[in-house]
Amino acid sequence: MTDTTEGETRRPRSAKKARNGVLTFLRDLVIIFIAALLVSFLVKTFLIRSFYIPSASMQNTLQINDRVIVNELVPDTVALKRGDVVVFKDPGGWLSGEQLPNVTPASPVGKAADWLLTQVGLGTGDSDDHLIKRVIGLPGDEVECCNDLGQMSVNGVPITEPYLKLPAGDTRASLTDFSVTVPKGTIWVMGDNRNDSKDSRYNGDTPSKGFVPLSDVTGRAFVISWPASRWEWLDDHPEVFAGVEERDR
Repeated sequence: MTDTTEGETRRPRSAKKARNGVLTFLRDLVIIFIAALLVSFLVKTFLIRSFYIPSASMQNTLQINDRVIVNELVPDTVALKRGDVVVFKDPGGWLSGEQLPNVTPASPVGKAADWLLTQVGLGTGDSDDHLIKRVIGLPGDEVECCNDLGQMSVNGVPITEPYLKLPAGDTRASLTDFSVTVPKGTIWVMGDNRNDSKDSRYNGDTPSKGFVPLSDVTGRAFVISWPASRWEWLDDHPEVFAGVEERDR
């Protein structure tokens, strides 16, 4: 009798211990998941974010539907440079002129998943109200086009831009001539696909007058993250602007 009773007592205790072990494991799993979300949210808020490219304005540097990772320390902590590829919020009226491809709407499940990923910086759900261009002029710079060779000049220095996509036989860096001085607290941006980019040149009638306020800059794109076949660091081409003198900002 004694052996049977002890056996029956031992079994419930073992079962209870096993249940407690499962509950502890699930609790730890939830804590790890919440901690991971919190860390990802902080990373997204202060360090890096993912965006997708919806238009052809930055070809051939970036292709439609490329994904890029953006360094959010720029420009608040790390200064912008001429040649940087930047993501910025629409200053007002820019997106209405951007030629965007037709995109098949995502399923409700897909939208929910993208929303969740966007909250932690891995999704691209907030890309639709952002644009991506290359910085040509910093505050105080004089940017003009075009000289007799079809080049742009920054602070009087002609620049040769190897990243441009131009039609065969076309050597002009811009179809339209312009001359601007970049106001304090703003930048002048242009697409690499120079003849198919509604950039600073074509937004003079918007509230920002074609300039992008630094406060609207989300960060500098520094790597193509997807598709895997196109993984590469994005070049800011410092050699292009090496001879350009700095201006008071």
